[in-house]
Amino acid sequence: MKRVLIAGASSGVGKTTITSAIMAALTRRGARVAPFKVGPDYIDPQFHKKACGRDSGNLDCHMLGENETIFLLQRGLQGCDIGIIEGVMGLYDGGGKDGQSGSTAELARITRTPVVLIIDGRGVSTSAAATVLGFVKFRDDIEIKGVIVNGVSGRKHYELIKEAVEEHTGVPCIGYMLQSEDVSLKSRHLGLVQADEVESLDRLIESLADMAEETMDLDSLVAIAGKAQKLPNSIDPFADSKGVLEGLSIAYAHDEAFSFYYRDNLLLLQELGASLLPFSPIRDEMLPEGAEALYIGGGYPEVFAKSLQENRSMRRHIRDMLEAGMPAYAECGGLMYLTRGIQGLDGEWSDMAGFFPGRALMSGRLQRFGYVEVCTGEGVCSIGHEFHRSYVEGMEEVETLYSIRRTSGGDRKWSCGYIRNSVLAGYPHIHFYSSPEFTMCIMRLLKGEGWA
Repeated sequence: MKRVLIAGASSGVGKTTITSAIMAALTRRGARVAPFKVGPDYIDPQFHKKACGRDSGNLDCHMLGENETIFLLQRGLQGCDIGIIEGVMGLYDGGGKDGQSGSTAELARITRTPVVLIIDGRGVSTSAAATVLGFVKFRDDIEIKGVIVNGVSGRKHYELIKEAVEEHTGVPCIGYMLQSEDVSLKSRHLGLVQADEVESLDRLIESLADMAEETMDLDSLVAIAGKAQKLPNSIDPFADSKGVLEGLSIAYAHDEAFSFYYRDNLLLLQELGASLLPFSPIRDEMLPEGAEALYIGGGYPEVFAKSLQENRSMRRHIRDMLEAGMPAYAECGGLMYLTRGIQGLDGEWSDMAGFFPGRALMSGRLQRFGYVEVCTGEGVCSIGHEFHRSYVEGMEEVETLYSIRRTSGGDRKWSCGYIRNSVLAGYPHIHFYSSPEFTMCIMRLLKGEGWA
């Protein structure tokens, strides 16, 4: 299984832009590219899909065990010619006591995948060799097989860096990208602006593919991918649960306000037997016909609050269905949508579904950011991730199911996971492969059997 991991020397070095360029160029050549993203990010995979026409999977070895990580990579590679994995932050940046848990390097080690390192070429020449040498020497279990230089001023600048890097490190430089504002991807408070919101994205992707063809040695990159070691064996953690959702129709919110879903969560629901019915809380008047349960993931409801408020029919329909007993599971933005409303930073109020009595208030700073351990009173636990600038208030009378603490340790704990009727909603994003036991509790909830 050919595969390569595109890592960065740091955050902001251009990983998503360069990875998307490579994916688009290889796809244009006729290759079936399997895209992946290291870590819990929801937005970068949207650009991957635009670049190669396939949904991108998250490989997060902090949330997932080694078996689950390898299993999801193997499954995602099936039927494809090459896997392109985009890293997270800098190559060695992660969490835990050693600062590397869940890092790109750990993913490379677990999956035995060779690395192509992106470095920033702005304002350097020979010094770039020292950067690469440091990354090569830092750990001897990581295979850095190539370098791409971003932000160079021109071909001559790249050649200076290439000569120094190859002479002092022995690692080949396989390409570069020029400094250009025309191909930069804009940011928002929770990361990049979503792919569907970028004007003329198709044209941008084509431009990136053109650049990759002109300034990168794609044949060398494919050759590096072809030398990846054989993946270790893995097993499907849900092999014994197939069919438990047979016949269940689940409506799930999917539009510009709600798009934060792990691909493998949706695939798992289908593998367990459920039918998925996408709908738009912005544009549709009611849930899809035949829907028996509801799944509302995260997203940017605060950005599209006015559009959500204007759809009174959908808000009323969802509230009525949940009051009547429809099971539902909601995360982060989904929780915000199910409250009475959202108050923006400017104090402007927007009505939401009103199933929960509280309200969501936007804050000028992050309220939670990072990996968390989510446990129930029965001792069933999962590793999740939180990243939000809002908080809810007025929920004191609503029962909470979760006891939460950061995985980095410490004594601080808090409660979340609001449960009312057959509805569970909380801020943590849960990857269903993090804990099959926890996930099967969610499945029973969606079937209308309550939390067990």
